[in-house]
Amino acid sequence: MVQKQRIITLLAALLAFVFAFGQQNSDPLVGLKVDVVYLSSNLLEGRETGKEGEKLAAEYIAHRFREIGLAPKGNGGSWYQEFELEYRSNPHAEEGEARKGKNVIGYLDNGAETTVVIGAHYDHLGHGIMGSLNAGEPDIHNGADDNASGVAAMLRIAEYLKGGKATANNYLFIGFSGEEMGLFGSKNFVNNPTVNLGKVNYMLNMDMVGRLNEEKVLAINGAGTSPAWKDAIAGLSIGGIQPKTSDSGIGPSDHTSFYLKDIPALHFFTGQHEDYHKPADDAERINFQGLLLVSDYIIALIEELNGDERLAFTKTKDENEGRQAARYKVSLGVMPDYVFTGEGMRIDGVIEGRPGAKAGLENGDVIIRMGDLEIKDIYGYMEGLSKFNAGDKVLILIKRGEEVIEKTVEF
Repeated sequence: MVQKQRIITLLAALLAFVFAFGQQNSDPLVGLKVDVVYLSSNLLEGRETGKEGEKLAAEYIAHRFREIGLAPKGNGGSWYQEFELEYRSNPHAEEGEARKGKNVIGYLDNGAETTVVIGAHYDHLGHGIMGSLNAGEPDIHNGADDNASGVAAMLRIAEYLKGGKATANNYLFIGFSGEEMGLFGSKNFVNNPTVNLGKVNYMLNMDMVGRLNEEKVLAINGAGTSPAWKDAIAGLSIGGIQPKTSDSGIGPSDHTSFYLKDIPALHFFTGQHEDYHKPADDAERINFQGLLLVSDYIIALIEELNGDERLAFTKTKDENEGRQAARYKVSLGVMPDYVFTGEGMRIDGVIEGRPGAKAGLENGDVIIRMGDLEIKDIYGYMEGLSKFNAGDKVLILIKRGEEVIEKTVEF
């Protein structure tokens, strides 16, 4: 324990030096890299909610908030908002394990009537709790993209807004915990807010923003939660980023908790990949230049909306509704590319030993037909899966580059 504390002390001193160097050289990439590298280091052991790694991550985020010049806005004048949860190692477990998690909350008070919430979850899967896609022995899941990248972007945005001109709102920055176990941290905050929730203008959530692709496609979910979003997004031109919007305010991340309280909310996402929920999601695989572009894009959106008018809220239809997502009897064992803008469903990762891998599918293949069903997009792919049963053999048509190839998959 003494040795571990010594390592932490030395690392903290190194981080202080690196930040001082970065500030002198005015290079925001330095801060992004340091934040991601520390939060996704083995020292934090995967940042599992209720474990020591989560505590270290929370202390680091509070330290960064203090360094930026934010004010603590947790419970009792602290940086933290603790909450209780029951962790179940699988959804069928009769009894769970009582745990405590903590949100980390910092506040930028501009004396405005309304407040914007900017958040990112900092917890991850530890050594491979439920939700891990690791097929091997238990190992540390560092979660560099999921979601050290989102936390780093949040901190970069906080630094910019602290000295910026977008002062028509106050800003509340929240590092959520418990997201991987079921959005526990964000649910706790909206049910026990540390600011007046009725004065919240809108919420921005960054979850997995560290793998911007070559086409620079940025998925923006929740664009139907206010009529203001799409016009504001259409007016932006930042670094060649191509926004791909979807309307629904419901999704598997913390923006959902705010949407369910009738608050306009967006989720920024650079796409799923083959390292998702695996030990391979490490810092060296982050596109740091892309991460900087994403944070600059979000800053530009905030400045675009920096007016006296409060955003109107609109309810959206859940885009998964009616698509039988819960009725799948089979899985192809591939990761869809959620930011693909072409026709078909592009594969972003193939899981070894599953039907897709056995059939010879590869990363980058675009599925355009399954059986008799033409696949136009990811939702068509999801609908197609619901029609098959275990043991079915299905002819699949894929595009690999310019070539159209037939593959037979046995589910």
